[in-house]
Amino acid sequence: MKTLLCSVLLATCLRAALAHYTFPNFIANGTVTTDWEYVRITANHYSNGPVSRLPHPSPAATHRSARTQLTDVTDPEFRCYELDLVNTAGATGTATVLAGSTVGFMADNTMGHPGYFDAYMTAAAPAADSEAAGTGSTWFKVWEWAPRWTAATGLIFDSENINQVNFTIPKNLPSGQYLIRLEQIALHVAETYQGAQFYIGCAQVNVVGGGSGTPGPTVAIPGVYTGYEPGILINIYDLPSNYTGYQAPGPAVWSG
Repeated sequence: MKTLLCSVLLATCLRAALAHYTFPNFIANGTVTTDWEYVRITANHYSNGPVSRLPHPSPAATHRSARTQLTDVTDPEFRCYELDLVNTAGATGTATVLAGSTVGFMADNTMGHPGYFDAYMTAAAPAADSEAAGTGSTWFKVWEWAPRWTAATGLIFDSENINQVNFTIPKNLPSGQYLIRLEQIALHVAETYQGAQFYIGCAQVNVVGGGSGTPGPTVAIPGVYTGYEPGILINIYDLPSNYTGYQAPGPAVWSG
């Protein structure tokens, strides 16, 4: 009986680990860069677990039920979930990218959770590799990928079971140094407050060939969410009878 129980628990843990992921690889100029070369290494780089209340999940935390890995969207680590809030930025390189070009992030595993993707950017002062970058109300959304919905089919998650996402840097974005923050809000256990799982990665970039646009609206991260938004606190398996479609959290997309 003990052997059987251990086998079941091991299988459960392996399934959980395989379902989780990080975003170590930035995609720029048609090239997938090396692990953590331009993406700030995250606190979950070993566990692959979602952003948790525990800033640096222990090995034991990796094997907890996903329902106990609660997310505090007001914690400073919610911004980029760095391994070290002070030193990680300076240890990460800054990629040069062209305004109007396609960039992206590659996961280290298949992203098997249904959810919502978006990408935020912020002008980085004094530089992209500074821990002070992005600490004000300076973030703006440049891309999102929301689930589709029809009354006949319910929510449809086209982004499920992929290993990378790509999007465009707005052509009119002014030249300069920025952070690009990719976020997936996984919704498979989002029916209770702090239950939604967040997977985050922040790349450091220097944008060249930009324009004279004014990005906005701008928000603070943390601060952009309360955790009670209908796109974050939602039971995707039991939608209300008057449901009319997914409501993306956060500001509108600025496309430049």
